[in-house]
Amino acid sequence: MNTSGELVRLFFAALPEPGVLARLAGAADALQLGPPARLVCRENLHMTCAFIGEIPVARLADAMEIGRRQRGARFSLRFEAYEYWPKPEVVVAAARTIPAPLQALWETLHRELAVHGWALDPKPLRPHVTLARKVSQPPVLQAMSPLVWDVSGFSLMRSDTGGAQSAYTVVGTWPLLDDAAET
Repeated sequence: MNTSGELVRLFFAALPEPGVLARLAGAADALQLGPPARLVCRENLHMTCAFIGEIPVARLADAMEIGRRQRGARFSLRFEAYEYWPKPEVVVAAARTIPAPLQALWETLHRELAVHGWALDPKPLRPHVTLARKVSQPPVLQAMSPLVWDVSGFSLMRSDTGGAQSAYTVVGTWPLLDDAAET
């Protein structure tokens, strides 16, 4: 048995392709927030599909296998509004509609993670991309130009929080299918 207790912090996420990434970074820049607010660095922009949390490194293979087993369909998200969330002190780009394939992927990931004994956040799915953190006061948010993101895959991500900003590393990536019935 591994007694070192080494843990890894993981989550499943959709990562934007370069064009969408540029538009999300532009949406973040348009916020014009003052200190102590901090924009999320461009390379960390993502949409979380399932947050796992800290698990023993020895169980990383279980998380990889869960990702490999997914046979979800591709989907499009329309981010159409900025939202301020006071408890985590963040500003996000929010999608108001949840496509059925995203809901199905979210449910399947959460179900399979629970089978492995990982306690998950019971909050309902709210598709979003965090654009800024440490937003201690409600900002005046202008209208957001709608942004459509065609999601064709998802990744297992490692989060290292030791520095000034979190660093995210791709552990594994899997495609979403043109039709969920494909195998």
